[in-house]
Amino acid sequence: MNEILFFGSNYSKIFKNKPNEITKPIQFKFENENENEKQIKQISSGSYSTIFLFKNGKAIEYLNENDSNQNPEKIQIEENIQKVTVGYQNEAILTIEGNVFAKGRYINPNNSKEFINISSLIEDTNDRIIEDIVSGDGPIYLLTSNQNAYGIGSNFYSQLGLDSETLEKTKKPILMMKNVSKIFSGNDSNHVFLLNSNQELFGCGENRYGKLGLGESRKKEEKIQKLTKIQNIPKGKIIDIQCGAAHSIMLSENENQNPKRKLYSCGRYFYNGLGKILEDTYEFTEIKSSLFENDDDYILEISVGNFHTLILTSKSKLIGFGHNKYSQLGNGDTENQLTPIQIELPKLRFNENISNYHLSCGEFRSFIYYSFHSFSNLEEDLIKLFERKEFCDISFKTENGEIIKAHKLILKYRLNQNQNQNQKLQEIISNKSIKESNQIFEMIYSNRIINPKLYFEIKEIINSNEKIEEIMKRIYLNENENEKDFIIERKEKQYKFPKLILIMRSELYRGMFLSVTEDKSNKVTDYSELSNKSFQIFEYWIYSNQIKEGIEITQEIIDEIKIGIDYFQLNETNPNLFDLLINKFNNQNQNQN
Repeated sequence: MNEILFFGSNYSKIFKNKPNEITKPIQFKFENENENEKQIKQISSGSYSTIFLFKNGKAIEYLNENDSNQNPEKIQIEENIQKVTVGYQNEAILTIEGNVFAKGRYINPNNSKEFINISSLIEDTNDRIIEDIVSGDGPIYLLTSNQNAYGIGSNFYSQLGLDSETLEKTKKPILMMKNVSKIFSGNDSNHVFLLNSNQELFGCGENRYGKLGLGESRKKEEKIQKLTKIQNIPKGKIIDIQCGAAHSIMLSENENQNPKRKLYSCGRYFYNGLGKILEDTYEFTEIKSSLFENDDDYILEISVGNFHTLILTSKSKLIGFGHNKYSQLGNGDTENQLTPIQIELPKLRFNENISNYHLSCGEFRSFIYYSFHSFSNLEEDLIKLFERKEFCDISFKTENGEIIKAHKLILKYRLNQNQNQNQKLQEIISNKSIKESNQIFEMIYSNRIINPKLYFEIKEIINSNEKIEEIMKRIYLNENENEKDFIIERKEKQYKFPKLILIMRSELYRGMFLSVTEDKSNKVTDYSELSNKSFQIFEYWIYSNQIKEGIEITQEIIDEIKIGIDYFQLNETNPNLFDLLINKFNNQNQNQN
């Protein structure tokens, strides 16, 4: 069962039979009881709509219209959805396959209510796999697997980094910047920040009230038409930036300071939390408050609506400031708050796992929802696997100096597994410079033709048309016994799995290999030290979320696996492995009696 708290404007009657303003957090319920049983993955709310994304990859949306009879509509996308984002005049859907479908006034002017695949409109066909999406007021921003940032939609405030006088909007994604690690904007913001891999921050778009943080010297410039480096930012790692309509909030982390995590803001004085009456702030300035002043109770997450900000801490404190006309701060009244205040929360069902709670601020409404880690489907794992740098065992340098981490296993399968061809490749590489050798590896690994001349030399050795995802599936289903590490039965068929995929699958659920030593201590070591039956049960559960048939469940097995469950905090899984074990154990005993 899900847990969602809702407060603020209920003008669109998302929550039926409730007043237009909900002044304190209350439990949100869908009218359809089946949806109350589904696990929530994400909520995104903007002026356009509110979308609820479920763990099963499906989503429903409520349009922000004053219609007490409206029912949520299912989002009709054939592919499974992994993220949603809603802006002022748009919404976008990111699928497991890396495609982005979007709709809205500036996205599809001919039919603003129809989804179109905007990732397929990127001119570079090798740059169409999308890793992240962010909505602004009018534009939608895309971050590709090649770490390139694109923008599509409105450029009225130059929020695409282009002169708004010559280009007011675009129907195709435009490349904004390369080597981008994160994109930050907001559902009603006309400005955007891009963070590169060197922790350098750039911004463009509307600069009224100083919300881009460029300083006093540029406060009179209402539009910043080109991406501009933000100079005076706090030292440390930028965790998040949330953009409102008139302010920006930054969460930064620095190991050399106390507390390690600090909050900074710039922009309009009404909403930036600094408490400076009639004085806008033009640089990111620390918000100091006793509510989050030490590492014992650090900031977990922030979220920003049009003009309000919410903060969630590690000790379950909800803190807010800014605009409160519609009770979107949830403190019981409608008074604006210039500085942070603590907001009373009802008892949370899963309070011991507070890090699994998330905030989502819409235009004038707010949500708190519980979304715990669960297994993604195998297809999602395979697509993500080759990006996991911690499991890489080979690296090479690209032409522009970028270091790409790769897996020998994938490179091996990238070849046609013909010994003569492998030998031929080694001969080619041995006669090349380091730069050319790296280019060959990059072509093998990424499908990108970096050097046409070198590609001509190796094109017979590799199948360049095969997608990485297909290679991963081929590894998963390969029947060559010499290439597998263990066997598992699923749907009356045996599959052999490489360790790499099991590591990925397990790590996604806060554990590498679930294992315990023979003396049943809490020491966790290599998986081979787990008893054979226990490991088979755990292994099968990882891939199927079911208990393996044909194994008698003993109290020793339950005790053994329970240690690992507790150690890796797997007690909130669905289905719960421990509950499944107990049920099967009880059924066994009943049948025996």
